[in-house]
Amino acid sequence: MPFAGYRSKRGLLWLAGLAAGAVLLAAQQPTTYSVEVKVVNVLTTVRDKHGKLINNLSQDDFVLDEDGRQQSIKYFSRETDLPLTLGLLVDTSLSQRRVLDQERSASGSFVDKVLREDKDKAFLIHFDREVELLQDLTSSRQKLQDGLRLLQMSASDQDRSGGSSGGGGGSGGGYPNGGRGSGRGGYSHHGGTLLYDSVYLASDELMQKQHGRKAVIVLTDGVDHGSKVGLDRAIESAQRADTVVYSILFADKDAYGNNGGFGNGGGMGGGPYGRRGGGYPPPRQPQQDHPDGKKILERLSRETGGRMFEVSKKQTVDQIYQQIQDELRNQYNLGYTPDRAGDGSEYHKIHVVTKQKDLVVQARDGYYSPRPAPSKAAEQQN
Repeated sequence: MPFAGYRSKRGLLWLAGLAAGAVLLAAQQPTTYSVEVKVVNVLTTVRDKHGKLINNLSQDDFVLDEDGRQQSIKYFSRETDLPLTLGLLVDTSLSQRRVLDQERSASGSFVDKVLREDKDKAFLIHFDREVELLQDLTSSRQKLQDGLRLLQMSASDQDRSGGSSGGGGGSGGGYPNGGRGSGRGGYSHHGGTLLYDSVYLASDELMQKQHGRKAVIVLTDGVDHGSKVGLDRAIESAQRADTVVYSILFADKDAYGNNGGFGNGGGMGGGPYGRRGGGYPPPRQPQQDHPDGKKILERLSRETGGRMFEVSKKQTVDQIYQQIQDELRNQYNLGYTPDRAGDGSEYHKIHVVTKQKDLVVQARDGYYSPRPAPSKAAEQQN
């Protein structure tokens, strides 16, 4: 089971809940189901051929297809002023030890610029050999800044690197056997970089319950090691939660020297949770670690409607955050009711274009049909 033993700040036990649900479902008699009519919302960003954001389009300028069939766009809005739920997921594994201070500083500036305390809310997760919620959903910039100050590598990784990554954090708290911060929940595993698990947790535990615009920003080198869920499952969880994932590839080219081995794990499908199956075999040569990480982040962002950015000498993390900020303030929301109902297990491809052929549309690749809910009559019988 994914996130076995995970206990959130609010005291929810993932494994117990999932296991109890499975037992109840197995014990139930066959029943009838009713499928609610679902409005599919698709956040889109439009640019011209030079990369300039276009924010003056109307509903009639868009054409939307589902599984090759054109749909009628019934709801349309520009998302500039609507509330936003934002998640920051920061890689604090050993491979990030020399860039962590830059990530912390840039994330703090971004929060101050983007978060509108009267409308928006955000949360902060860090991941290495554990996934830990440093700050639950809040509209307070100060609480998020306090959480960012807690960002640090695990004690064992600090021992391996021969020093500290800075930041704060106290003793006790997280799961299991204590943790960093002050009583914050966490999920620990004998891995190294639980990237996929962190996306799954953010989407399924936090974003799924939110409404409106939702976006997650992941700062990492893209190399997963030790996650219990695969890349396919992580992408699916974000799609089911209607969450756009922006990836910031921040790679320390020298981090895979004598301390290598971070690229030899993780799942890219496979197991009962993978949608497309397949594995993520160890790279044949060490230099393949970073290209694989880049491809993973590109796919994660592309299929959820976001973008992947790479930090370089020409493009700093602060400049990337500014681009993400501009996108979040220049989005369109297209809403439609599918012409065919699904049974909850179907994946539907979405394709959005503009009638103006020289414009480029950025939107998620698809969505899953909502899972059917038992009818009221069946619930009364049980």
